[in-house]
Parts: sequence; C-alpha cells; structure tokens
Amino acid sequence: MASGGGSLKGYTVIAAAVVVTVLATTGVWNPFPQLWAWVNTSEPIAPGARWQQRLGGTPQSVAVVGDAVVVEYRTSVEAYGLTAAVPLWESDADWASIAGKGTDAVVVTGRLLTKGYQVLDPRTGAVRRADTESMAVWTYQDAIVDLTCARGDDCRLTAWDPKAGSQMWTADTGSIGFVLDAANPDLPDTRRLISDDVDDDVAGPPLLPGLLGFPHDGQIRVIDTATGKPVRTLRPEEDQRVAVVGGRVLTVTGTSRDGTCYYGVVATDPPRDAVVWRRDGLNLRTAESGSDCEQERDPAGGYSVVLGVDPYGREVLVNGYDGRDLWYGDKESEVLTVDDRYAVIRKGDTVRGYSFSKDKTVWRQDGRAEAGAALTPYAVLVVSKNRVTALAPSSGKVRADVRTGAKVFAVGPDGMVAVSGRDMAYLPFS
Repeated sequence: MASGGGSLKGYTVIAAAVVVTVLATTGVWNPFPQLWAWVNTSEPIAPGARWQQRLGGTPQSVAVVGDAVVVEYRTSVEAYGLTAAVPLWESDADWASIAGKGTDAVVVTGRLLTKGYQVLDPRTGAVRRADTESMAVWTYQDAIVDLTCARGDDCRLTAWDPKAGSQMWTADTGSIGFVLDAANPDLPDTRRLISDDVDDDVAGPPLLPGLLGFPHDGQIRVIDTATGKPVRTLRPEEDQRVAVVGGRVLTVTGTSRDGTCYYGVVATDPPRDAVVWRRDGLNLRTAESGSDCEQERDPAGGYSVVLGVDPYGREVLVNGYDGRDLWYGDKESEVLTVDDRYAVIRKGDTVRGYSFSKDKTVWRQDGRAEAGAALTPYAVLVVSKNRVTALAPSSGKVRADVRTGAKVFAVGPDGMVAVSGRDMAYLPFS
C-alpha cells in the first residue's frame, strides 16, 4: 500500500510538471520568470542603504571614483552611477586599478601576460590614453608610473599625470624588469595594516612616495620619484631586509643567537648613503615567529610610518623619515591600523583614535573587544561581528553605524560600498 501511494504521488508530480511546461511553451501561462526572480531575490545587505545592486559575478575590487562605482571582476570591469546604481559602461580586462583622486581620478585597465594598458574615463569608459609597451604599472593619487623594457637590461620608468595624461618624467633604469608585471606589483615598502573584514584597497591609491625601490636579481634599485633618476643600488645580506619608507632606505638586520632573534634597524639617505637614524632592538616583524630570523615580509605600517615591537613586547610607531617615536604603547595595547596622520589602537574592549599631530587620543569607542579597523581619507572604519561604524578620523563623530555582515570595499566622501556575495550596496553617511 505504501509503495503504491508513493508511486501515485510521483505520477501526479510528473503530470503537473508536464502540464506547466506545455502551458509555458504555448504561451498560455509561464510561471518560470517569476519563479527565477523569486530565487534570485536578495536579502538587504544593511538597513538604510540608498541602493542595492545584484552583480554579474563576485567582484575582485570596488572603488568610488567621482560619481561612479567601478567594479573589477576576473575578466571584465564595469561601472555604475553612484546616485542610483545605473549601469554606465563595461569593458573587457583582467585587472583594473584607480589613479588620481576625487573627480580627477581615472581607471587603469589591462590584460594579464599582455603588454600595455588603457586609461579610462570613470563616467563613460572612454579611452583617454593607451599604452602598448609597458610591462607593469603603479597607480597613485598624483601619478601613474609604468615600466617598459626593450630588453632585459634596457628598462625605462615613466611617470604620467593621471588627469591630463601628460608625461611628468622618464628615465633609464637598467635591468629591473621581467619579475614585475600587471598592476601594482609588490615593491619593498610597508605592508598595509588593515582589518580582514575590510578590502585591502578600501583607502584608495596612496600618494606617490619620494623614493621607490625596485627589486632585481637580489638587488634593490632606488628611484627618486621627483626626477625619475636612480639614486642608489644595494644588495641586502642574507640576514637583512630592505624597505624604502618615508624617503629613507631602512635596512633591518636579524641575528640569530641564544635561541632568539636580535634585530636592528638602520635608516639611510640616498644617494649619500648617510645614516639618518639607527635603532637597536626594534623588531619590525619582518620575520615569522621563530629563531631562524628569516625575513620574508615587509614591515607593517602605512605611508611613512612603521610599526615595531621593542624587546619588552611593547608596540611602537616610528616615523620612517627621522626615527621619532610617534606613539609608544604598553603590553596590552595593539595597533589595528595606521597611516601618516592617525593610528587606531585597541586595549581590552576599547578602541581609540590617536592623532600624531596632536600627540593624543582624539576619540574613543567602548565595547569593541574584537574589532578591527581601517583608515581611509574620508572615514575610519571600526568593524566587529555584524557591525560597521564609520567615524570622522579627527573627532570620532559617527558618520554611519550599521548592522551588516557585508565586507566594506570602498569609502567615498559621502558613503561606503559594501559587498556580500554578488550583492553590492551603497551606505550613505549621515
């Protein structure tokens, strides 16, 4: 009896499916579009969103560029209007990066394993400038720097104005190519300190540093970005790590002895190679934990500021240019994020903002024991489980406080863009 009842139900379901299919194909009644729309209906990312947009895939990066939102996928780039998420343009590309600032910003795109790149208007997608020879390109608020190599020992760096497209300088650099390609390949500088719950590029492009270091064949070639001229070439020893920070060349030496690592930092000023400052016992966390002292990471920090640890386990923020202590913590304090103006520090369940220019705490938030943080030009983000708070960096004034599990990808002057899966929403500031 049970078997017969099951078979009857199965025949009924099959018959119903056949009837629905016939009605749909004959145009009498088609429930499938409404059903598919219901399946694809997304839950709101956060309360108070100005708009929410379903994307065609999972984004690699998102940026607010003037009055456009530029979304990078693995094989394409597209833009939406910031006001109402109206589609603006789409382009085939394997990578995209933003150069410039505000309304003067542009979108730089290119293909992997293919020389050249294009500079696009963020509002229309029109090509402003095209390059067909460059192997690598770096994007900044005030410059686009590209690298062209005719042969292995014949390379040239060129800096361009992002908005005007005019050449700022160009210089021969010898053999620094081949290991550098696509957009913003890693250089020996600082690694950005930022929460895992926020996209790494949420702060947008940085200012062009006074010096850039380019790795090649175990050497570091240092370029003066005011003129494009090489000012120094150095080869680190096996127990050393070099980082170009704040217009200085920092050489970190880690010596293994007595089952531990002993560190020292020397900052020099090229091209004279004169020592500007020196710190014994300062650990810039360039090595993984252990006693082998193998340094495989750049120092943590932001812009001209580096994060170190003294021999007693206390964190310290150091000005890379002159070696001054900008902030000295205790064993319970942890720096969450830093740039050249502010640091965000957590102690217990309190998160506070510290101003370098005022040399004091300028805001405080309690009850954020597991929070992370990120600094952007327009807001500091304090992020904890299912909560994102955007604050004015100088005062701590709350610009937005939303309950959401989405990841913040971009921050503009008037709001932020959060992404959850294939859904993107714009959360305006109050």
